Amino acid sequence: MVKDIAKYIDHTLLKPDATKESILKIVEEARDYEFASVCVNPHWVPLCYKHLKDTTVKVCTVIGFPLGATSTESKVFETKQAISDGATEVDMVINIGELKSGNEEFVKQDIQAVVEAAKGKALTKVIIETSLLTEEEKVKACQIAKEAGTDYVKTSTGFSGGGATVGDVALMRKTVGPDLGVKASGGVRDLAQAKAVIEAGATRIGASSGVAIVNGIQGTSDY
Repeated sequence: MVKDIAKYIDHTLLKPDATKESILKIVEEARDYEFASVCVNPHWVPLCYKHLKDTTVKVCTVIGFPLGATSTESKVFETKQAISDGATEVDMVINIGELKSGNEEFVKQDIQAVVEAAKGKALTKVIIETSLLTEEEKVKACQIAKEAGTDYVKTSTGFSGGGATVGDVALMRKTVGPDLGVKASGGVRDLAQAKAVIEAGATRIGASSGVAIVNGIQGTSDY
């Protein structure tokens, strides 16, 4: 059971006050439990790659995080730098304000630019930030991300007042169909919650409580 759940988990530490020691701790835990990846801010990618390059654990990082409001050019640069540093998965935040303004073409081009920068080198996951969107906007964001060629859609950053819900995961899975990944991120703190979002259609879980989840105990924080 531990390995079955562990393979879904991106073991995450994105807090701004994360230290080198705390990053190395999640790296060690990821190796011990064989999590899918560690997910860290871009600064920590080289350190994680150094310690994980000979393992099955991937290095995941975030792009345009946590607001999504940086320029497309900045997101592309971040993506290329992160891949050069050893990341093989990049989780980008959409431009939420442009989506809510109805500028769907901009949102699509923003995503496409990152997808193109990562193509053949890293998986892309598009964070739509469900807590800030209406149901209609969640559907539209997923449709745009799929059209733009992403590998995954992802619920949340964990920094905007809400995380993954079973309902949102189910809606996202229904919208993108069976071929895209769906990542549930933020608020998944125990085994029961992990099982619930997997049942709803999640193929990856972003959580800082990965160790608690696989050991069947209650975690204490999102990130």
